[in-house]
Amino acid sequence: MWSTQIHGLRFDGTAVATAVLRSVVRAGGEPLTLFAEGPTVASERLRGMDGLLLPGGFDLDPARYGQAPLPTTVRADFAAQDQFEADLLAAAIERGIPVLAICRGFQLLNVECGGTMIQDLAPDSVHRNSVHPVEVAPDSALATALGVTELSVSSYHHQAVDTIGAGLRVVCRAPDGVVEALEHEHAELIAVQWHPEDTAATDSTQQALFDWLVARAGAAAEQERVVV
Repeated sequence: MWSTQIHGLRFDGTAVATAVLRSVVRAGGEPLTLFAEGPTVASERLRGMDGLLLPGGFDLDPARYGQAPLPTTVRADFAAQDQFEADLLAAAIERGIPVLAICRGFQLLNVECGGTMIQDLAPDSVHRNSVHPVEVAPDSALATALGVTELSVSSYHHQAVDTIGAGLRVVCRAPDGVVEALEHEHAELIAVQWHPEDTAATDSTQQALFDWLVARAGAAAEQERVVV
């Protein structure tokens, strides 16, 4: 995420949550970050990469789903961030690269498939900063990856998906009905609204999402070598 303020730097920089990177490393993966500007298109930038992880961050620009921003909507510091991640997501789906999308990434998936967002949940919403239960569809890739159909998740978001994008399936909800996970009918992709990295170091169920990504990325890389 391109940010105007990074501790220890005089000017703007790029930041990724350490907990996300450590979760990938625990799964046996080598995390690499891509800057929101580059000389080549997204499909070229993904060459040699076996999986894509879209992490949390600022709110999406509501213009992407046909709305004006509310005063509570906090867009990315740099407008290029939204399109950069959207291009990476589209390229990964087209190339068959496994994707794990977290929070902002989950919302981006919905919007890029034509869905819309609730820009601001109620001030007392459990989703703003708490741990709460969710239920997972038993026949989903998410349930297979987690090994459970009920779990508690760490939430830190003030927005939620509203209209569901085309080609997406809701596979998890919170007790209040808020959508917590989506899957794509034409891609190897799991998208979750919560932050599995928050407790992945001590919770094997949350770590399982990163294990899934790294395992599927390895399988995809092996398949590509066989085809070549």
